[in-house]
Amino acid sequence: MSNYLVAMEAAWLVRDVEGIDDAIGVAVSEAGKRLNDKNKEYVEVEVGATPCPACGEPFDSAFIAANTALVGLLLEIDVFNADGEKHASRIAKSEVGGALRDVPLDIIDVVETEADDDE
Repeated sequence: MSNYLVAMEAAWLVRDVEGIDDAIGVAVSEAGKRLNDKNKEYVEVEVGATPCPACGEPFDSAFIAANTALVGLLLEIDVFNADGEKHASRIAKSEVGGALRDVPLDIIDVVETEADDDE
């Protein structure tokens, strides 16, 4: 059994916003509140990054049209005692998906982490 850090991308819709910074703030706040309400405060939430198609430099993953924003959030969770990367991914999606119903989630990275010395 191994420990893993699982990173997921979530697509968050924010209505009635004027700017990118407002959309990002609302998306991160709403996601954090829903996770905290389900006792999942151990899930890290931040805005995702999208590479520029021209230069490759990353920029905040948010787009606004008609005062409605689509914000890409990066969610990270530590998964302990999983049988492998696929198992860790399923555990992470189950944990986060249960709190964020109707929010599309996609696994973007799974990294094996060091086990505690206590084992």
